[in-house]
Amino acid sequence: MSQQQPLISHLLELRNKLLKAIGSVLLVFIAMVYWANDIYHYMATPLMEALPETSSMIATDVAAPFFAPFKLTLVLAFFIAIPYVLYQVWSFIAPGLYKHEKRLMMPLLASSTLLFYLGIAFTYYIVFPVVFGFFTSVAPEGVEVATDISSYLSFVLKLFFAFGLAFEIPIAVILLCWAGVTTPEDLKAKRPYIVVGAFVVGMMLTPPDIISQTMLAIPMLILFEGGLIAARFYSKKDEEDEDEQEKQDKPGQES
Repeated sequence: MSQQQPLISHLLELRNKLLKAIGSVLLVFIAMVYWANDIYHYMATPLMEALPETSSMIATDVAAPFFAPFKLTLVLAFFIAIPYVLYQVWSFIAPGLYKHEKRLMMPLLASSTLLFYLGIAFTYYIVFPVVFGFFTSVAPEGVEVATDISSYLSFVLKLFFAFGLAFEIPIAVILLCWAGVTTPEDLKAKRPYIVVGAFVVGMMLTPPDIISQTMLAIPMLILFEGGLIAARFYSKKDEEDEDEQEKQDKPGQES
């Protein structure tokens, strides 16, 4: 019973954190759902500006005019609530971390959120105008470009997630070096393979066109170099020594 009680208390705490995270997403969604159509129109603006004057977006499914803005608003609510969701994750794992781990994790959670938002902003303001301008300009003669709103939503969400995750590369590099899996010197020596890997990842995460693949691979390489610079400030050996010192200062912690 004495062993089960801590497990049950941790599960209950985890449940409470999950409920708070889900509740924050639903709260943001409820606050924005009234403007769902306006939100979708704003999201469709890059494509609308690239379409010919005589073209417009269409809905091939009867329920698409309702569900497409509804789905977009729900995903946007999750994006907006990410800081609070990550805070709930932090508050759950923080009691089990060492001091140096706490000093590392909190900045990483904040910077990962910021990088994810930067990835989305880069996609909307830089990638979309270029990609949509190219697609609409190469349509064969006699073909009228009229994109379905559900297909467009799937396309933009895929790009948002791809670029948002790709912009987390500096965090991944720092964590790998901090955990002792690799070192900045080893990653620097493998740079040619990483360049090829970036374009392969860009090919898998983006639609099958060279423009979006390249526009994803190049920022990934730049962010990788930034991660190498930041990873040099973290030393695994020094933090292991700090762990030993912390254990000596609190001899009853391991009992």
